[in-house]
Amino acid sequence: MKIKTVIFSIAFGLVWLIVSTGAESDLGIWTTKTPMPSNRTEVGVTEAGGKIYVVGGFGGEREIEEYDPVLNTWKSRAPMPLSLHHVGVASVNGKVYVIGGFRDGWTPVDTVWEYDPATDKWTAKAKMPTPRGALAVEVVDGKIYAIGGQSFGEDLTTNEVYVPATDKWTAKRPMSVARDHIAAGAVNGKIYVIGGRLGTFVRNLDVNEEYDPATDRWTKKSSLPTARSGIAAAVLNNKIYAFGGEAVFGTFKENEEYDPATDRWRKVAPMPTPRHGLGAASFGGKIYVISGGPTPGGSYSDKNEVFEVKIP
Repeated sequence: MKIKTVIFSIAFGLVWLIVSTGAESDLGIWTTKTPMPSNRTEVGVTEAGGKIYVVGGFGGEREIEEYDPVLNTWKSRAPMPLSLHHVGVASVNGKVYVIGGFRDGWTPVDTVWEYDPATDKWTAKAKMPTPRGALAVEVVDGKIYAIGGQSFGEDLTTNEVYVPATDKWTAKRPMSVARDHIAAGAVNGKIYVIGGRLGTFVRNLDVNEEYDPATDRWTKKSSLPTARSGIAAAVLNNKIYAFGGEAVFGTFKENEEYDPATDRWRKVAPMPTPRHGLGAASFGGKIYVISGGPTPGGSYSDKNEVFEVKIP
């Protein structure tokens, strides 16, 4: 079964090389910006107050670097209190929240750290009920949803919500499919949890589930065209873009666009540099795709590549 999977994936990759020279390459523009000061992978990335923050990861477990997309410049900020990789990162009201992750190798943590860019200070907040890393976090109505991930070698369906205003956690209905190294995006008050894997990139998934916080229900949606894990996602113009990933045969350059309104996917301009363990954040009508490993496993980069949708 593993051999068949690899052969299929390689064959698919060859088809993609042919197809990407056609229509897909016209559906978007990539530019390269000032690289990140450090080389890292398995990072967390978010936008807050017009700046983009890259947090933790292998190669910089305590690092937080701030990127100014207007000036195209970087600067280091106060390091995290704890060395972490595979964290979940989100922003609410101009503050950055670093949720979960792994420390001391692969020990999952339940920590929540709030970073205030205005004061350059970190504050410990209420701990997450379930310690885990390689999870997805997404924000709806000022609440942070922490979904999936892995804890002590077990893939999770866990869905817990954190409210920064009250510093409290609540358990919500779990996902249908346990998975880690996932990505997520929120559109019109609903969260879409995309891709991931079962323990290892030999078992990548194409699952796409929609979560509605208003009803606390999950719905299966159209599958990710290319099964992959270690991916990043960001939202632009009410569409979700899924970038990169890793598998047995290498890393992915895929950039696939999902439209929740039609429940359809399409391939758009591929990344210039295939990577996994990367992060993505939207600002000013563009998506900044940062860091990540160019080869499967423990590889690092300082890449800062920017995607912009090309309007026909």
